[in-house]
Order: sequence, then C-alpha cells, then structure tokens
Amino acid sequence: MAAALAILAAMLLPCWEAFPQFKKTNGARCSHHSECYSDCCLINLDHGAFCVPRARITMMCLPQTKGAIDITCPCQVGLSCIHKDPVCTRRCHLI
Repeated sequence: MAAALAILAAMLLPCWEAFPQFKKTNGARCSHHSECYSDCCLINLDHGAFCVPRARITMMCLPQTKGAIDITCPCQVGLSCIHKDPVCTRRCHLI
C-alpha cells in the first residue's frame, strides 16, 4: 500500500502546479500567462502584469500567443477571436 502511494506521489509531483487550485486568481501579479487560472496575464504599463479574466463575447481580443504576457486577452472557451469588419479590431464571437 505504501509503495503504491509513493508511486502515485512520484507521478503527480512533477505536474503539481498544473492543477488549477494552485494557479493565481484574477488581480494577482504574474510574469507568464500560464501562472493564471484564466490563462491571461495582462500587461499594464502603470501597474505591471496581473491575471485577468479572458475576453467575453463582443470584447476586444487577440489570439493566444507564445509570449509570456498578453496585451489583450484571448477569448473565453467557445468563442473565436475574429474581425468581421477590416476597419475594426478583433472581437470575440460565437462561431
């Protein structure tokens, strides 16, 4: 029994920070989007970077990049970041 528990702990320990309850909540300072529960670390030139919720329907957005910090957050799950008018910025829409 103890051996099975030790094996289970050894398998879970490397990915411990991937569990959502250990990620930062909205408003917490961050340095990479993967640190945030929402997966969006937004840069603010006055206050630094902090976790914020993902963009909702019709909000401005940018697709998720490989960069550490976002300028504008990507859309919530189920929404797509597109621009319907070439003059307007990208927004989250149901597709």
